[in-house]
Amino acid sequence: MPLILRPLEPADEQAVRRLHAELAEEDFEFLFDADEPFAAIIERHRRESAGEDLAPGRVPADFLVAEVDGEVVGRVSIRHALNDFLLAEGGHVGYAVGRSQRRRGYATEILRLSVERLRELGVERVLVTCDDANIASAATIERCGGVLEGRRRAGDGTVKRRFWIEADAL
Repeated sequence: MPLILRPLEPADEQAVRRLHAELAEEDFEFLFDADEPFAAIIERHRRESAGEDLAPGRVPADFLVAEVDGEVVGRVSIRHALNDFLLAEGGHVGYAVGRSQRRRGYATEILRLSVERLRELGVERVLVTCDDANIASAATIERCGGVLEGRRRAGDGTVKRRFWIEADAL
């Protein structure tokens, strides 16, 4: 069965919280609001995708889980537009794959489907960033057509690689 991207569902709670704990060991957040009740997390992501009641500094964005054969293997945030922060550091797409699910091509497929979604939204050029030390993510972005623009130091001091993907090239 192929990898699909879909919104969070109540039945995902255990798997998503497990992945959140696993990735927290790498200082990466699977859920940005993990301390809240799961129903509230789902509702916030629904509103954010619709562009409703956005918090300051937020843009409309899809928060989707990546599923293979009924198992949640990762997640992605697909930001419909860039604000100043996202243009400088975050980009259009932020993805993660659980440690036990890596090296299976899931990150590449998550990014490919994310670029397709952005193309549907009218985004022509997709900005994707990764930590300079994250060689695997840089390779994933390049496999999806990413062209390195350069490197920039982020507000937290980490160096980020900045890639642009032409949405109609995939």
